[in-house]
Amino acid sequence: MHIIRDFDPEKDTKAAHRIWREIDWIDDDSQEEKLDIFLSEGRALVAELDQVAECLVTSKSAILRYLKQDLNLSVVTSVGTSRIARKQGLAKKLTAKLIAEDAAAGAIASTLGIFEQGFYDQLGYGTGCYEHWVAFDPADLKLDQIIRPPKRLGEADWALIHSSLLNRQPHHGMVSILPECTTRSELVWTKHGYGLGYTDGPEGQLTHFFWATNKGEYGPTVIHAMAYQNKQQFLELMALIKTLGDQIRLIKMCEPAGIQLQDLIRNPFRGRIVTEKSKFEHINRASAYWQTRICDLNACLQATHLNAATLKFNLELSDPIDQYLDPDSPWQGCAGEFTITLGAESSASEGFEPNRAVLQSGIGAFSRLWLGVGSATGLSATDDLSGPEALLEALDETLYLPAPHPGWDY
Repeated sequence: MHIIRDFDPEKDTKAAHRIWREIDWIDDDSQEEKLDIFLSEGRALVAELDQVAECLVTSKSAILRYLKQDLNLSVVTSVGTSRIARKQGLAKKLTAKLIAEDAAAGAIASTLGIFEQGFYDQLGYGTGCYEHWVAFDPADLKLDQIIRPPKRLGEADWALIHSSLLNRQPHHGMVSILPECTTRSELVWTKHGYGLGYTDGPEGQLTHFFWATNKGEYGPTVIHAMAYQNKQQFLELMALIKTLGDQIRLIKMCEPAGIQLQDLIRNPFRGRIVTEKSKFEHINRASAYWQTRICDLNACLQATHLNAATLKFNLELSDPIDQYLDPDSPWQGCAGEFTITLGAESSASEGFEPNRAVLQSGIGAFSRLWLGVGSATGLSATDDLSGPEALLEALDETLYLPAPHPGWDY
C-alpha cells in the first residue's frame, strides 16, 4: 500500500538524498546541499512505502513562448524512484498527479526531459524537435571582429545569470523556468563551471553570456547555457568563443534556434574528415530529448494566431493520463470530442459539428502538431494521428510554424 502526498522538507529530505544517491544523480554530501537548493522552490510530491518516501517528482513554473505569446507552462524537472520501489507504477501515478495539480493551478501545457522515448508517452507527452549538438574547433570560426574583454562569471552570479536567461531573445518554443533556484542549482552542479559575458544593461544587467566546463587542458569545452538579446550579441559571444581557440581544440554546443552554426565554421566537412573518431572529432549530432503535452486544449488554441485561411474540423482526442488519476482529481486530462477552429483566431469547443471532417489523435501527437514539431501528414505516418487526406493536407498548409526549441535544458 502506498500513500501519495506533498513533499515535506523536514520529514523527507533524507529520503530525497537517498533516492537521488540510489539512481546516481548525486554521489557525495556536498551534492546533497545542491539538491536541497533544487528542492527549495516549485512543486514536489512523494510516494510512501512503509511510511518512507521512495519516489519523488518535482516541477517548476515556467513560460512557453508560442509564436508571439507567453503561456503558462509546467516543467517536470525530476522523476526519481528508489531501488526498492521499481515496477510499482509509482513514477507514472505520481507524475500524473503532479501534472494534474499544475494544470489545475493554471499551467496550460507541460514539458519534461526524457531518459528514453516511450515511458512518458503513457502520460500523453509527444516528442519534441531534434536539438543539434555541434562540435567544432573554435579557431575555425569565420569571425574576425575584435572583442571586448568579458566579465568573468561564477556560481555566486546565479541571480545575474538567471535574469539574463529570462530576458534572452524570444523565439517560438522557447522555455523559461521561473524559480531562481533552478539556475542556482544548475550552476553549482557543473564541476569547475565558469561563465563569460557582458553587462551592457542600463543598470549593469548581464545582457549576454555563456556558461561552460572544460575537460582537460585542451578541452573539449561544453557550452551548457547561452543567452543573448539580439544577433549582434550572439556574434560577439561566438567571437569570444573563437578566442578560446588559442588553447581549446573543441567546442560542443547546442545550436541556437534560428541559427545554422555551419555557416560560421570554416571548412566544416574537411574538419569532420580529419578528426573522425578522435577525441576532438568535429560532428553534428541530432537528438530529440524533450517532450511536451497540452493540458488545456482551448487555452492553447486561443493562443494560436495564424496567417492562414480559417480551417474548421472535428477532433476526436484521446488522452492516456486519465487511467493514472484518481476519480476526484481536479483535472482529468484532455480526452473528448471537439470542434476545432484554426486561423487568425483559433479555438476548441466541446462536441462535433455536423458534416465536418474528423481528425483522430492522441494528445501527444496533437501537442506535436500544435507546437510545430511535425506536419499532419508526417505525424499520420509515424504517430497516433489520422484523418482524411484532404484534411491532413489542409492542416499542413494552415499550421506552418517555426521549429520549436526550448533553449533551456531540463
